[in-house]
Amino acid sequence: MAVRTRSTALALYKRLLREGQKFTGYNYRMYALRRIKDSFRENAHETDASKIQNLVAKAEESIDIMRRQAAISQLYRDPVLVIEATNKSQTV
Repeated sequence: MAVRTRSTALALYKRLLREGQKFTGYNYRMYALRRIKDSFRENAHETDASKIQNLVAKAEESIDIMRRQAAISQLYRDPVLVIEATNKSQTV
């Protein structure tokens, strides 16, 4: 059961990070990614099966919320910030 829970958690983590990348606003995107990473670190050593199940259900709900918010953020784009232009030129 532990292997299945671990693989489920890792798949959920990847899905959350992918959804977080879809925000067009830099500040929203960075906040979402930071919150996802912090939440998973905070609950990494959780062993109670019922609590893990509740956390997975909450994360699934969060994915749905993030999808809706990302779609809205793509409709109403924020102007590109200076920090975003700097990051893109460094990665190219």
